[in-house]
Amino acid sequence: MNTLVNKVNLIGRLGADPEVRTLDNGKKMARFSLATDDSYRNQNGERVEQVQWLNIVAWGPAAERVEKILAKGKQVAVEGKLVSNSYTDKEGVKRYSTDVHLNEFLILERKPAEV
Repeated sequence: MNTLVNKVNLIGRLGADPEVRTLDNGKKMARFSLATDDSYRNQNGERVEQVQWLNIVAWGPAAERVEKILAKGKQVAVEGKLVSNSYTDKEGVKRYSTDVHLNEFLILERKPAEV
């Protein structure tokens, strides 16, 4: 029997600069939003664009690389896994969230050539 793997590959642009925190144990955690887009034609033949915003979380050495390299607007490919969490908000309502925990990333655009 094959083993099923929780793996996500995405290409998108950062919606904001990453937020980086150092935890009490000294380990870093980085969080950023990634916009991916898709398009389709509706029943009238009009092209419709859809943007999905995904929360990306990086830990340890990956968070340190994110902090040094990534910034708002950069186009990146990310590889990670889906992690779902639940919590109770201040009003006592149970909330759910799903994040992509980053394993690797690759910047997809080059710096413009200096003249």
